[in-house]
Amino acid sequence: MSKKKKVTVAAGTVTLREREGKQPQVLLVHRPAYDDWSLPKGHLEPDEYEAVAAARETWEETGVKVALRHPIGTISYPVGSGTKVVHYWRARPVETSRRKPDKEVDKVAWLTPQRALERMTYPDERRVLTRALELPDTTPFLIVRHAKAMDRKNWSNRDQYRPITSRGRKQSSRLIPLLEAFGVRSLASSTSTRCIQTLAPYGRMARLDVAGWAVLSEEVGEDNPAGVRKLMTQLAREAARSSTATAVCGHRPVLPTMLDAVGVPNRPMQTAATIIAHLDAEGRQVAVEFHRPLC
Repeated sequence: MSKKKKVTVAAGTVTLREREGKQPQVLLVHRPAYDDWSLPKGHLEPDEYEAVAAARETWEETGVKVALRHPIGTISYPVGSGTKVVHYWRARPVETSRRKPDKEVDKVAWLTPQRALERMTYPDERRVLTRALELPDTTPFLIVRHAKAMDRKNWSNRDQYRPITSRGRKQSSRLIPLLEAFGVRSLASSTSTRCIQTLAPYGRMARLDVAGWAVLSEEVGEDNPAGVRKLMTQLAREAARSSTATAVCGHRPVLPTMLDAVGVPNRPMQTAATIIAHLDAEGRQVAVEFHRPLC
């Protein structure tokens, strides 16, 4: 019986630095162990989102903190006795620090697209860069189902005040690096406790307030789809026009309307699951990605 081939998952970025009146520049790394020039990328850590790994590996290999934007897709190639699959996102730099050369990466370079394509070692990565340059600049709009809450049967107060459980607190904590990877700078939520508590840990870390909207609550939103659509359309347009990555937390009965308002087909979402609609400058959805909860 033949052994099952191992699949290794990794993630990386095409980080583009815009320059007024000039061509953008692409971030590349040189790895002395392979003597190659490539896009920053690396393996996932245990229980890590692919998107989080893409941002983390870019930071670790280059000293550049990035905010992820449009997903580019994947490439795969044989390694050892298995296959390596690499997920890529287009990204923009938000912070840069000096990185000391080491045995992993000894050179970091910002190059124009043409020079980057000439220098890059691998044809499949050159195709990733070419694809990234064709994509529109987008703004991530994250729709989150609230983390695991107490069962209704175990809660005697008003349902609006039902809190998240210990598992829910773990889920909300693990959302922090995902929201950070996309550079979320605006938070909106149902006014219900379980939704506010889902985004609150990230809000504390990023020093952001969570804006509560009663129309997104089960009590109001389920019977007022027009109001939900109006608010979600407004939030999406504001996010897109200001290029502000935004996260909005809601409830299972209201999520189909929330998703529909930004052009995303409905789908089942576990507690703390996240759907990201990538919006163009007018707030129209041009790409969608789904992230399951890690616990």
